[in-house]
Amino acid sequence: MIPPLLTRWLLLGEWRSHRLQSIVAVLAITLGVALGFTIHLINTAAVSEFSAATRSLSGKSDLTVRATRYTFDELLYPRLARYAGVAQASPILEITAGVPAKAKTMHNPVFKILGMDGFRAITMTPDLLGVPAEGKPMDTLADDAIFLSPAAMEWLSVKQGDTIEVSTGAKRVQLRVAGGLARAHPGQRIGVMDIGAAQWRFDQLGQLSRIELKLQPGIDPAAFRAALGEALGPSYLLTESEDDDARIHTMSRAYRINLNILALVALFTGAFLIFSGQVLSTIRRRSQLALLRVLGMSRRQILRQLLLESALLGVLGSLLGLGLGYLLAAAALHFLGADLGAGFFPGVAPRLHLDPLAAVLYFLLGTGITILGGLVPAWEAARTHPAPALKSGSEYTMLTALRVPRLAVVCLLMGLVFTALPPVNDLPIFGYLAIVLLLIGSIAALPYLCGLFFAMLSRLSNPDQTGVLVTLATTRLSNASGLAAIALGGVLVSFSLMVAMAIMVASFRISLDDWLGQVLPADVYLHSTIHQDIRGFTLEEQQAMASRNGVARVDFIRSVPVTLDPAKPAITLLARPVALDNPGLILPLTGAALPSGDIPPGTIPIWISEAMVDLYGFRTGDRITLPFADSTQIFIVAGIWRDYGRIFGAMQMQLSDYRRLTGDDHASDAALWLHPGTAFDTVATALKALPFGETLEIMETGRVRAAALRQFDRSFAVTYLLELVAIGVGLMGVAASFSAQTLTRIREFGMLRHIGLSKQQIYRMLTLEGGLLGGFGILAGFLLGTGISLILVFIVNPQSFHWTMQLHLPWTWLGVMALAVLAAAALTAFLASRRAVSGDVIRAVREDW
Repeated sequence: MIPPLLTRWLLLGEWRSHRLQSIVAVLAITLGVALGFTIHLINTAAVSEFSAATRSLSGKSDLTVRATRYTFDELLYPRLARYAGVAQASPILEITAGVPAKAKTMHNPVFKILGMDGFRAITMTPDLLGVPAEGKPMDTLADDAIFLSPAAMEWLSVKQGDTIEVSTGAKRVQLRVAGGLARAHPGQRIGVMDIGAAQWRFDQLGQLSRIELKLQPGIDPAAFRAALGEALGPSYLLTESEDDDARIHTMSRAYRINLNILALVALFTGAFLIFSGQVLSTIRRRSQLALLRVLGMSRRQILRQLLLESALLGVLGSLLGLGLGYLLAAAALHFLGADLGAGFFPGVAPRLHLDPLAAVLYFLLGTGITILGGLVPAWEAARTHPAPALKSGSEYTMLTALRVPRLAVVCLLMGLVFTALPPVNDLPIFGYLAIVLLLIGSIAALPYLCGLFFAMLSRLSNPDQTGVLVTLATTRLSNASGLAAIALGGVLVSFSLMVAMAIMVASFRISLDDWLGQVLPADVYLHSTIHQDIRGFTLEEQQAMASRNGVARVDFIRSVPVTLDPAKPAITLLARPVALDNPGLILPLTGAALPSGDIPPGTIPIWISEAMVDLYGFRTGDRITLPFADSTQIFIVAGIWRDYGRIFGAMQMQLSDYRRLTGDDHASDAALWLHPGTAFDTVATALKALPFGETLEIMETGRVRAAALRQFDRSFAVTYLLELVAIGVGLMGVAASFSAQTLTRIREFGMLRHIGLSKQQIYRMLTLEGGLLGGFGILAGFLLGTGISLILVFIVNPQSFHWTMQLHLPWTWLGVMALAVLAAAALTAFLASRRAVSGDVIRAVREDW
């Protein structure tokens, strides 16, 4: 057993002499753990809060009955209330209203209002009962009264007795805050009204959103659900709370997993920095470790000492990462919201809770990765015989032991094979594994690639023309390619990940901008306060908008949610005018559309998004039925289009077909084409002058595109942060790697000084080496990063989010990053050389005497 004093002395001596390498390694582990822990805390809080809030809406019910469309006829309620096996039924109308006062400061200010039968809710959902003011018990039935949860009161900045204004379509409704709710879930922004008042106030007379059922004792829920489902038919869905939980987790699963994978990038980089730092450290201390063996330390003690060095760095980095992660999670919840800007959890203000189990897991992950990073060099140093290790130059035998050509070939080949494998449970598991294998394979191949490149460069260079310093630099890099590859690995990992993330984000953003240019052909777009408003605009309101001066043409669009599978989130049905002969005018088709002549008489054409292909298996030419129409009505898939706005699927159909099938003549949005020469302000003023003009959100096409891109940037704010972290860690890794490598060559510099090179010449030679290594690392990193970006763009994104995009390379940004890495490599090599050459010439080579 090593005495504690000796252990402490060895640890402190190593850390004091190489503070920069230790700080960079700790920082990389800290950032990796912090980002992963942050994303876990935020997503756990959001999903748990949203799930709990959703369960509270069902209360003590055993089964929920809802339609595939957003509402259904209330005549179903008495039928279910009398159905055999039902103890109690509670009707609910769910209104998604807008808050005009919030529209100027936030995107899509959604506020959920429930219309409930208070007499039924007493036993079914008692937590959502309104608590009226003392002496006003009839407020629970008043047509202008609403009861708000504490979170809703705080969000709306109101108190009991105040008035709030909400909107539905072109209609604004004034409601009196009559009180709070009995036991609303914390963070849940919700309002409750009498169901009759809600139906009347929001133009939903005779309509319900769902019916909660409580079964009689002894009834088998599964058998009852199957029997009732068969009796009601495919137009109705029967769900339990577990179905809602599964659907909620599915909503954001891909987004959460992708963020977690990106967060692990920093941990992977940190592990490699630990690996390279330990390799260089053991090379530098090889004779010292051998001397410790001669003095009595065993191989196991050497191994334990070196692993302890790595483990302590991991422990420190993990502890700092957990603290930083909690602070980042609190800040992200405050500034970005529960969904990190992605819009998955509207109406929820979750509270942050520290998860001890998750903290322990992330601590073990950070520490474990750090130990793994130092395991190989520690094992090699421990198994080396002390006699040859005491001789000068024996350090290069260690680099030979680290050469693993078979590993490089196997990893690269397996990575290529994995790119062709399908997703697992709708997740790109093999895509991520392919990225990891490509990184490992490329790192393992670096010594060979580095040797070939610099050997070729050395043969091409003429000493008479390039000078002795260039000859020395290229010869040394070609003959000591293993040591060069250690420093080069940090550049390769960091720069390739920078390149991959930059290309992926740029490709998505540019593809989104191009997509917006095609799906927004009109001059002006308008909608109500919130998107996908159920009421929308009535036929009379549509006619009033179309008759404004300066408007040449209007296309009205109806957007409604439709549930095809209760286990999956609802898709979006878009009904709008579509040219059958040329649907590509407004739809960004991904392939050939079905010719209008091939559509059989009596069938209705629909155009589906790419997500529908992956999630539901639809293909062009398929004939299907849809639950919102009669089962005898056949629909035919006439084409597939790219949709970046709805990842759970969307379909488009002719507005005239939709109105004929459903009887719904309302519109959610309107696209306006103006007469030539008509100014936007003129039309906007005319629209605002309508009786309902104040409810309209009117925007030019350019503003719509700008707003969409701002929302994209908000959704990718965390990705941008991770990209900046990768750049920062990468640059610090370059500095640490070159600094550590330079310090292993002190005796070499002493010999060069003896044969006549000045300090300034060694400075220039090392700066040149740093520039050459950095340049080769940038070239290799660009190729590897481009390969990884192809996996992200063409495999990970389609399998995660079910959309495709075009590849775009941000040359300017890539050039800036390349120059930054090159400058960092050259600068750190120069600074490290000043320290390495600053010692006495005789002392530098005395170990070789």
